[in-house]
Amino acid sequence: MQQMKIWRQKLAAGFLTLALFFGAPAMAYAAVSLTGIEFQSEKDYDRVTIDLERLPFSQVHLMENGTRIVLELYGAEAKTVKIPQFNSALIRNVRYLAEGDNLKVYIYLTERADYRVDKERTPPRITVDVLRPAKSSTQTVTPDYSATVDKPVTPSVGGTPTKPLKPSKPGENPDITIREIAPGLTEKIYNHWYDDGPVTAYFLEADKDRYALRPVLARGKVPGRQTLSAMAKANQATAAINASYFALNGEILGVTKINGQVVGTTYFTRTAMGIMPDDSIVFGKVAYDGSVTLGDVTLPVSGVDAERGENGLIIYNRFYGASTGTNEYGQEYVVQNGAVTAVSKANTHIPPEGVVISVHGTSESAFKDVQVGDRAVVYENLSSPWNEALYVLGVGPRLLEKGAVHVTAGEEQFPGDIRYGRAPRTGFGLTQKGNYLFAVVDGRQSISHGCTLTEFAELMKAFGAVEAINFDGGGSSEMIIEGEIVNSPSDGGERAVGTALVLLPRHLVKK
Repeated sequence: MQQMKIWRQKLAAGFLTLALFFGAPAMAYAAVSLTGIEFQSEKDYDRVTIDLERLPFSQVHLMENGTRIVLELYGAEAKTVKIPQFNSALIRNVRYLAEGDNLKVYIYLTERADYRVDKERTPPRITVDVLRPAKSSTQTVTPDYSATVDKPVTPSVGGTPTKPLKPSKPGENPDITIREIAPGLTEKIYNHWYDDGPVTAYFLEADKDRYALRPVLARGKVPGRQTLSAMAKANQATAAINASYFALNGEILGVTKINGQVVGTTYFTRTAMGIMPDDSIVFGKVAYDGSVTLGDVTLPVSGVDAERGENGLIIYNRFYGASTGTNEYGQEYVVQNGAVTAVSKANTHIPPEGVVISVHGTSESAFKDVQVGDRAVVYENLSSPWNEALYVLGVGPRLLEKGAVHVTAGEEQFPGDIRYGRAPRTGFGLTQKGNYLFAVVDGRQSISHGCTLTEFAELMKAFGAVEAINFDGGGSSEMIIEGEIVNSPSDGGERAVGTALVLLPRHLVKK
């Protein structure tokens, strides 16, 4: 046990660097140069633009009680970059500081404020918009739009949804368009202009007795990325929404389970939804705990179906593809039927009914005496009810619990670019009857400025959800119904994503 504890302490810090979204990357990259810092003041926000040689891995978080935005650029450097003079009621100052191999850009605020972060590849830059506070708090949504509203139903014409062209005028009631797509399947499009701008949202309610839910992987494996429309088509889905957070290569960032097999992990304890063997839906927090014993040595698992990092131990299973794709700077052990069946250096074939244990550095040294024929025990624990669930989507934060708004972004340590500010959002909820509710809010556009997490929770509650969680948002936010993109993705087109939650007619679901 003492040896296990020591190895956990040594490996935990190294593995936390694996995920782009949750921290720094584990592998070394050539330094990225910071080439300029620009300032721009607009009616609704003040913008700081960070110009770069190319886009690095990055993370944003808050300090000093929310009055300092810290943009951490991994593997970045700045020789001499002049910071322009600016006059802002929101931003006091901007500074950058090299720390080891990374660069931190500090944006000092005059007071706590919402913000949003965007990235552009051409030219490579990161923009941080500090948003001016709304003049009033009229964004709070209290009406109940879950039942039929006093609006005419827009008929379906050839299966193509009819979308309102523009939000309602300021001061008017929300414009809600309802379309019954099929028995037990209803779409509602919400448009409203608040004092500080418009919001457009899309909701799809599905009868749990007629439809089933399934999380699916892009191209059926990890890593991988694919458009939502392609995933919906490949799975004969009636509807789909984007789901998990993911890295650029398609690795899943969150505890994820597909057909009983763990395919993604994180050391954060975060909100998840699960699908049980009887197709009931559960919500709660999930954490991954895993270890591997080869011979007489036991080590903790650094990740599942992920890129192997320094000193790490990764489990590769059939969902990763035909082979591990690793380099020669490690060692790999094929495990089948409780024993080591093969040992190799790199890019090992993954057996359909077994796994490959891939180790590097200190983990490799610990297993140096392991040979073919040695006993092998792979232990993975998510605790109840997640161990029993067939499917798990570790996403978050929580939005609604037992009918009340309960946003858990702070306690689950989500970074500021998700936790604060208005943005495109995707979510999933259950109604009082247990029906499924898909939700997408457009954002970062003139037709819709998006929602904060609390506003999104209130909106989902207004449309009938009593339990709800947040999925990946931003440019990933998208809803497909009957093969058509119904919302307006903020990238201007579909972004390739890692996973989707699809809605299937029950007669197509394999038991």
